[in-house]
Amino acid sequence: MFSIKQILEKKGRDIWVISPQAKVFDALKLMSEKNIGALIVVDKGRVAGVISERDYARRVILEGKSSKDVPVEQIMTPHVYGVHPETTAEECMALMTDKHIRHLPVIDNDRLLGVVSIGDIVKAIISEQEVTIEHLKNYIMGKYM
Repeated sequence: MFSIKQILEKKGRDIWVISPQAKVFDALKLMSEKNIGALIVVDKGRVAGVISERDYARRVILEGKSSKDVPVEQIMTPHVYGVHPETTAEECMALMTDKHIRHLPVIDNDRLLGVVSIGDIVKAIISEQEVTIEHLKNYIMGKYM
């Protein structure tokens, strides 16, 4: 089973954050520049929330607000589920599925180490399954030949 630590080592540890006081427009601009769907909101060095494209669509556009006027803290998701580097991909998938979330900050000793997305988790699980299938094929071929 892949751990989140292994996934971060493979994908990189780039972390894109924004302040709760920043305007939503600035968050959207950063997400677009980095080609990501969410940012971790950090206040005074601590994770304060997550802002995603979905938050924007539901809490700004649909309510007729302007992204240039609304601060991130007004639309972010304040309750953030985080995971530890030793958490497995399967445990993350279960948490993401249960809580209907797509991004998990990786935190160790109150330090933000990275972020994993549902795509990162799916890719890791598929990779694991491919290795298992290859081992089984080799086992069958060796045993029955």
